[in-house]
Amino acid sequence: MPDNPQTNGDAMAATDDQIDRLQERLDRVRTEIGKRIVGQEAVIEQLLVCLLCDGNALLESNPGLGKTSMIRALSEVVDLEFSRIQNTPDLMPSDITGTEIIRENEHGREFVFEEGPVFANVVLADEINRATPKTQAALLEAMQEKQVTAAGETYALPRPFFVLATQNPIDQEGTYPLPEAQTDRFLLKIVLDYPSYDEERRIVDLYTEGSGTPAVEQVVSRQQLQTMQSLVRELPIASDIRDRAISLVRATRDAPSIEYGASPRASMALVLAAKARAFLRGRAHVSWEDVEAMAPAVLRHRILVDFRAEREGTTPDDAIASLSVDG
Repeated sequence: MPDNPQTNGDAMAATDDQIDRLQERLDRVRTEIGKRIVGQEAVIEQLLVCLLCDGNALLESNPGLGKTSMIRALSEVVDLEFSRIQNTPDLMPSDITGTEIIRENEHGREFVFEEGPVFANVVLADEINRATPKTQAALLEAMQEKQVTAAGETYALPRPFFVLATQNPIDQEGTYPLPEAQTDRFLLKIVLDYPSYDEERRIVDLYTEGSGTPAVEQVVSRQQLQTMQSLVRELPIASDIRDRAISLVRATRDAPSIEYGASPRASMALVLAAKARAFLRGRAHVSWEDVEAMAPAVLRHRILVDFRAEREGTTPDDAIASLSVDG
Protein backbone atom coordinates (compact mmCIF):
# COMPACT_ATOMS: atom_id res chain seq x y z
CA MET A 1 0.00 0.00 0.00
CA PRO A 2 1.15 3.55 -0.63
CA ASP A 3 2.69 5.72 2.01
CA ASN A 4 0.69 8.41 3.73
CA PRO A 5 0.26 11.39 1.42
CA GLN A 6 2.29 14.46 2.18
CA THR A 7 -0.05 17.22 3.26
CA ASN A 8 0.09 20.49 5.04
CA GLY A 9 -0.06 20.41 8.83
CA ASP A 10 -3.63 21.74 8.93
CA ALA A 11 -5.16 18.77 7.10
CA MET A 12 -6.04 16.86 10.25
CA ALA A 13 -7.53 19.96 11.86
CA ALA A 14 -10.14 20.49 9.16
CA THR A 15 -13.52 21.59 10.49
CA ASP A 16 -16.85 20.00 9.62
CA ASP A 17 -17.60 22.94 7.30
CA GLN A 18 -14.29 22.47 5.50
CA ILE A 19 -14.95 18.76 5.11
CA ASP A 20 -18.41 19.50 3.72
CA ARG A 21 -16.90 21.91 1.19
CA LEU A 22 -14.35 19.33 0.10
CA GLN A 23 -17.08 16.74 -0.36
CA GLU A 24 -19.07 19.26 -2.41
CA ARG A 25 -16.02 19.66 -4.63
CA LEU A 26 -15.97 15.91 -5.17
CA ASP A 27 -19.58 16.14 -6.34
CA ARG A 28 -18.47 18.83 -8.79
CA VAL A 29 -15.71 16.49 -10.00
CA ARG A 30 -18.37 13.94 -10.93
CA THR A 31 -20.38 16.65 -12.70
CA GLU A 32 -17.39 17.86 -14.71
CA ILE A 33 -16.35 14.35 -15.77
CA GLY A 34 -19.98 13.75 -16.75
CA LYS A 35 -19.61 16.44 -19.41
CA ARG A 36 -17.39 14.03 -21.35
CA ILE A 37 -18.36 10.59 -20.03
CA VAL A 38 -21.94 9.39 -20.29
CA GLY A 39 -23.00 6.92 -17.59
CA GLN A 40 -20.28 4.82 -15.89
CA GLU A 41 -21.10 6.42 -12.52
CA ALA A 42 -19.84 3.41 -10.57
CA VAL A 43 -16.57 3.40 -12.53
CA ILE A 44 -16.02 7.11 -11.91
CA GLU A 45 -16.67 6.60 -8.21
CA GLN A 46 -14.09 3.81 -8.06
CA LEU A 47 -11.52 6.00 -9.82
CA LEU A 48 -12.15 8.71 -7.23
CA VAL A 49 -11.69 6.09 -4.51
CA CYS A 50 -8.22 5.38 -5.94
CA LEU A 51 -7.33 9.07 -5.90
CA LEU A 52 -8.52 9.49 -2.32
CA CYS A 53 -6.52 6.40 -1.28
CA ASP A 54 -3.39 7.46 -3.19
CA GLY A 55 -3.63 4.14 -5.03
CA ASN A 56 -3.36 2.75 -8.54
CA ALA A 57 -6.17 1.37 -10.68
CA LEU A 58 -6.38 -1.23 -13.43
CA LEU A 59 -9.27 -0.71 -15.85
CA GLU A 60 -10.37 -3.59 -18.04
CA SER A 61 -12.82 -3.56 -20.91
CA ASN A 62 -13.07 -4.11 -24.60
CA PRO A 63 -11.68 -1.24 -26.72
CA GLY A 64 -13.77 1.85 -27.33
CA LEU A 65 -15.56 2.25 -24.00
CA GLY A 66 -13.92 5.54 -23.02
CA LYS A 67 -11.24 4.43 -20.54
CA THR A 68 -8.62 6.84 -21.88
CA SER A 69 -11.05 9.76 -22.15
CA MET A 70 -12.24 9.16 -18.59
CA ILE A 71 -8.72 9.21 -17.13
CA ARG A 72 -7.70 12.29 -19.10
CA ALA A 73 -10.82 14.14 -17.95
CA LEU A 74 -10.12 13.18 -14.34
CA SER A 75 -6.58 14.56 -14.51
CA GLU A 76 -7.84 17.89 -15.89
CA VAL A 77 -10.60 18.27 -13.32
CA VAL A 78 -8.21 17.61 -10.39
CA ASP A 79 -5.29 19.70 -11.74
CA LEU A 80 -2.88 16.81 -12.13
CA GLU A 81 -0.09 16.61 -14.69
CA PHE A 82 -1.06 13.93 -17.19
CA SER A 83 1.17 11.56 -19.14
CA ARG A 84 0.22 8.74 -21.47
CA ILE A 85 2.23 5.62 -22.28
CA GLN A 86 1.02 3.57 -25.23
CA ASN A 87 2.23 0.05 -24.49
CA THR A 88 3.40 -2.06 -27.41
CA PRO A 89 5.49 -5.26 -27.62
CA ASP A 90 8.60 -3.28 -28.65
CA LEU A 91 8.38 -0.75 -25.79
CA MET A 92 11.50 -0.81 -23.60
CA PRO A 93 11.68 -0.14 -19.83
CA SER A 94 13.79 2.98 -20.43
CA ASP A 95 11.02 4.33 -22.66
CA ILE A 96 8.93 4.53 -19.46
CA THR A 97 11.36 5.45 -16.71
CA GLY A 98 13.83 7.55 -18.68
CA THR A 99 17.50 7.14 -19.52
CA GLU A 100 20.86 8.85 -19.24
CA ILE A 101 21.99 10.81 -22.27
CA ILE A 102 25.22 12.65 -23.09
CA ARG A 103 25.00 16.42 -23.28
CA GLU A 104 27.59 19.00 -24.20
CA ASN A 105 28.31 21.84 -21.79
CA GLU A 106 31.04 24.43 -21.26
CA HIS A 107 33.12 21.87 -19.37
CA GLY A 108 32.76 19.12 -21.94
CA ARG A 109 30.38 16.20 -21.94
CA GLU A 110 28.31 14.87 -19.07
CA PHE A 111 25.64 12.24 -18.49
CA VAL A 112 22.22 13.74 -17.77
CA PHE A 113 19.12 11.80 -16.78
CA GLU A 114 16.28 12.43 -19.21
CA GLU A 115 12.98 11.81 -17.41
CA GLY A 116 10.54 9.44 -19.03
CA PRO A 117 6.75 9.77 -19.20
CA VAL A 118 6.39 8.14 -15.76
CA PHE A 119 7.34 11.52 -14.25
CA ALA A 120 3.81 12.91 -13.98
CA ASN A 121 0.98 12.94 -11.45
CA VAL A 122 -1.34 10.72 -13.47
CA VAL A 123 0.31 8.14 -15.71
CA LEU A 124 -2.05 6.44 -18.12
CA ALA A 125 -0.49 3.11 -19.03
CA ASP A 126 -2.69 2.35 -22.02
CA GLU A 127 -3.13 -1.33 -22.93
CA ILE A 128 -0.53 -2.32 -20.35
CA ASN A 129 -0.88 -6.01 -21.18
CA ARG A 130 0.37 -5.43 -24.72
CA ALA A 131 3.85 -4.66 -23.34
CA THR A 132 6.26 -7.48 -22.54
CA PRO A 133 6.65 -8.62 -18.90
CA LYS A 134 10.06 -6.91 -18.70
CA THR A 135 8.52 -3.57 -19.63
CA GLN A 136 5.52 -4.11 -17.37
CA ALA A 137 7.94 -4.62 -14.48
CA ALA A 138 9.42 -1.17 -15.09
CA LEU A 139 6.28 0.27 -13.50
CA LEU A 140 6.48 -1.93 -10.42
CA GLU A 141 8.89 0.25 -8.43
CA ALA A 142 7.06 3.42 -9.48
CA MET A 143 3.70 2.05 -8.37
CA GLN A 144 4.89 0.82 -4.99
CA GLU A 145 7.74 3.11 -3.99
CA LYS A 146 6.81 6.29 -5.90
CA GLN A 147 10.32 6.37 -7.36
CA VAL A 148 12.41 4.98 -10.21
CA THR A 149 16.00 3.77 -10.29
CA ALA A 150 18.16 4.31 -13.35
CA ALA A 151 21.91 3.86 -13.72
CA GLY A 152 22.25 3.32 -9.98
CA GLU A 153 20.48 6.58 -9.08
CA THR A 154 17.05 6.88 -7.46
CA TYR A 155 14.66 9.62 -8.60
CA ALA A 156 11.52 10.57 -6.70
CA LEU A 157 8.30 10.86 -8.67
CA PRO A 158 5.94 13.85 -8.41
CA ARG A 159 3.32 13.70 -5.67
CA PRO A 160 0.56 12.81 -5.78
CA PHE A 161 1.33 9.94 -8.17
CA PHE A 162 -1.06 7.44 -9.72
CA VAL A 163 -0.76 4.76 -12.35
CA LEU A 164 -4.11 4.27 -14.04
CA ALA A 165 -3.62 1.39 -16.43
CA THR A 166 -5.99 -0.01 -19.01
CA GLN A 167 -5.93 -3.52 -20.35
CA ASN A 168 -7.84 -5.52 -22.89
CA PRO A 169 -9.35 -8.85 -21.83
CA ILE A 170 -6.55 -11.41 -21.60
CA ASP A 171 -8.19 -13.71 -24.13
CA GLN A 172 -7.43 -11.23 -26.92
CA GLU A 173 -4.45 -11.88 -29.18
CA GLY A 174 -1.17 -10.10 -28.56
CA THR A 175 -1.55 -9.68 -24.81
CA TYR A 176 0.74 -10.66 -21.92
CA PRO A 177 -0.99 -11.40 -18.60
CA LEU A 178 0.28 -9.19 -15.77
CA PRO A 179 2.32 -11.03 -13.12
CA GLU A 180 0.72 -11.43 -9.70
CA ALA A 181 3.31 -9.16 -8.07
CA GLN A 182 2.23 -6.33 -10.35
CA THR A 183 -1.52 -6.81 -10.16
CA ASP A 184 -1.28 -6.79 -6.37
CA ARG A 185 0.04 -3.21 -6.57
CA PHE A 186 -3.24 -2.04 -8.05
CA LEU A 187 -5.62 -0.91 -5.34
CA LEU A 188 -8.63 -1.70 -7.55
CA LYS A 189 -9.38 -3.58 -10.73
CA ILE A 190 -12.27 -1.74 -12.37
CA VAL A 191 -14.32 -3.47 -15.04
CA LEU A 192 -16.24 -1.40 -17.59
CA ASP A 193 -19.32 -2.76 -19.34
CA TYR A 194 -21.06 -1.63 -22.50
CA PRO A 195 -23.42 1.34 -22.12
CA SER A 196 -27.18 1.01 -22.29
CA TYR A 197 -28.97 1.93 -25.51
CA ASP A 198 -29.99 5.36 -24.20
CA GLU A 199 -26.46 6.03 -22.94
CA GLU A 200 -24.94 5.00 -26.25
CA ARG A 201 -27.33 7.31 -28.10
CA ARG A 202 -26.26 10.20 -25.85
CA ILE A 203 -22.60 9.35 -26.49
CA VAL A 204 -23.15 9.43 -30.24
CA ASP A 205 -24.95 12.78 -30.03
CA LEU A 206 -22.27 14.24 -27.74
CA TYR A 207 -19.34 13.40 -30.01
CA THR A 208 -20.92 13.75 -33.46
CA GLU A 209 -22.52 17.15 -32.92
CA GLY A 210 -21.05 20.46 -31.84
CA SER A 211 -17.36 21.39 -31.74
CA GLY A 212 -15.84 18.14 -30.46
CA THR A 213 -14.57 17.13 -27.01
CA PRO A 214 -16.44 19.10 -24.31
CA ALA A 215 -14.31 21.29 -22.05
CA VAL A 216 -14.08 20.53 -18.34
CA GLU A 217 -13.27 22.86 -15.46
CA GLN A 218 -10.63 22.29 -12.80
CA VAL A 219 -12.47 22.12 -9.48
CA VAL A 220 -9.93 20.47 -7.12
CA SER A 221 -6.32 21.54 -6.55
CA ARG A 222 -3.46 19.18 -5.72
CA GLN A 223 -3.31 20.54 -2.18
CA GLN A 224 -7.04 19.95 -1.69
CA LEU A 225 -6.66 16.40 -2.99
CA GLN A 226 -3.85 15.71 -0.52
CA THR A 227 -5.98 17.13 2.29
CA MET A 228 -8.80 14.78 1.27
CA GLN A 229 -6.38 11.85 1.28
CA SER A 230 -5.42 12.59 4.87
CA LEU A 231 -9.05 12.98 5.93
CA VAL A 232 -9.92 9.62 4.38
CA ARG A 233 -7.22 7.86 6.38
CA GLU A 234 -8.51 9.48 9.57
CA LEU A 235 -12.12 8.44 8.92
CA PRO A 236 -13.24 6.15 11.77
CA ILE A 237 -14.24 2.54 11.19
CA ALA A 238 -15.86 0.45 13.91
CA SER A 239 -13.70 -2.43 15.10
CA ASP A 240 -16.37 -5.01 14.27
CA ILE A 241 -16.65 -3.78 10.67
CA ARG A 242 -12.85 -3.72 10.34
CA ASP A 243 -12.63 -7.26 11.69
CA ARG A 244 -15.35 -8.49 9.30
CA ALA A 245 -13.47 -6.91 6.39
CA ILE A 246 -10.32 -8.76 7.40
CA SER A 247 -12.31 -11.99 7.79
CA LEU A 248 -13.73 -11.50 4.30
CA VAL A 249 -10.24 -11.30 2.83
CA ARG A 250 -9.05 -14.27 4.86
CA ALA A 251 -12.04 -16.28 3.60
CA THR A 252 -10.55 -16.13 0.09
CA ARG A 253 -7.72 -18.36 1.33
CA ASP A 254 -10.06 -21.18 2.39
CA ALA A 255 -12.80 -21.00 -0.23
CA PRO A 256 -13.05 -24.25 -2.23
CA SER A 257 -13.48 -22.38 -5.53
CA ILE A 258 -10.34 -20.24 -5.03
CA GLU A 259 -6.89 -21.71 -5.58
CA TYR A 260 -4.90 -18.70 -4.33
CA GLY A 261 -6.38 -16.19 -1.90
CA ALA A 262 -5.64 -12.53 -1.26
CA SER A 263 -2.74 -11.26 0.85
CA PRO A 264 -2.83 -8.89 3.86
CA ARG A 265 -2.31 -6.05 1.39
CA ALA A 266 -5.87 -6.75 0.26
CA SER A 267 -7.14 -6.31 3.83
CA MET A 268 -5.50 -2.90 4.01
CA ALA A 269 -6.84 -1.99 0.58
CA LEU A 270 -10.39 -3.05 1.44
CA VAL A 271 -10.54 -1.01 4.65
CA LEU A 272 -9.01 2.06 3.02
CA ALA A 273 -11.25 1.84 -0.06
CA ALA A 274 -14.31 1.52 2.17
CA LYS A 275 -13.23 4.69 4.00
CA ALA A 276 -12.87 6.54 0.70
CA ARG A 277 -16.31 5.42 -0.48
CA ALA A 278 -17.86 6.60 2.78
CA PHE A 279 -16.14 9.98 2.37
CA LEU A 280 -17.41 10.23 -1.22
CA ARG A 281 -20.92 9.52 0.02
CA GLY A 282 -20.67 12.35 2.56
CA ARG A 283 -20.55 10.14 5.65
CA ALA A 284 -18.23 10.47 8.64
CA HIS A 285 -18.03 6.74 9.32
CA VAL A 286 -17.66 3.47 7.42
CA SER A 287 -20.59 1.08 7.04
CA TRP A 288 -20.57 -2.59 6.07
CA GLU A 289 -22.23 -1.53 2.82
CA ASP A 290 -19.02 0.32 1.91
CA VAL A 291 -16.98 -2.82 2.48
CA GLU A 292 -19.34 -5.00 0.44
CA ALA A 293 -19.44 -2.46 -2.39
CA MET A 294 -15.66 -2.24 -2.68
CA ALA A 295 -14.85 -5.94 -2.18
CA PRO A 296 -15.15 -7.04 -5.86
CA ALA A 297 -12.87 -4.27 -7.17
CA VAL A 298 -10.34 -4.85 -4.38
CA LEU A 299 -10.25 -8.65 -4.61
CA ARG A 300 -11.01 -9.74 -8.19
CA HIS A 301 -7.39 -9.32 -9.37
CA ARG A 302 -5.88 -10.74 -6.18
CA ILE A 303 -7.43 -14.21 -6.30
CA LEU A 304 -7.10 -17.14 -8.67
CA VAL A 305 -10.17 -19.26 -9.27
CA ASP A 306 -9.65 -23.01 -9.08
CA PHE A 307 -9.42 -24.76 -12.45
CA ARG A 308 -12.50 -26.89 -11.84
CA ALA A 309 -14.57 -23.92 -10.74
CA GLU A 310 -13.36 -21.90 -13.73
CA ARG A 311 -14.30 -24.77 -16.06
CA GLU A 312 -17.80 -24.63 -14.59
CA GLY A 313 -18.00 -20.93 -15.45
CA THR A 314 -17.18 -19.45 -12.04
CA THR A 315 -15.63 -16.00 -12.34
CA PRO A 316 -13.59 -14.18 -9.66
CA ASP A 317 -16.63 -12.00 -8.94
CA ASP A 318 -18.78 -15.11 -8.50
CA ALA A 319 -16.24 -16.54 -6.07
CA ILE A 320 -16.14 -13.27 -4.10
CA ALA A 321 -19.94 -13.07 -3.96
CA SER A 322 -20.08 -16.57 -2.50
CA LEU A 323 -17.88 -15.66 0.47
CA SER A 324 -19.57 -15.29 3.83
CA VAL A 325 -18.40 -13.94 7.15
CA ASP A 326 -20.10 -13.74 10.50
CA GLY A 327 -21.64 -10.42 11.36
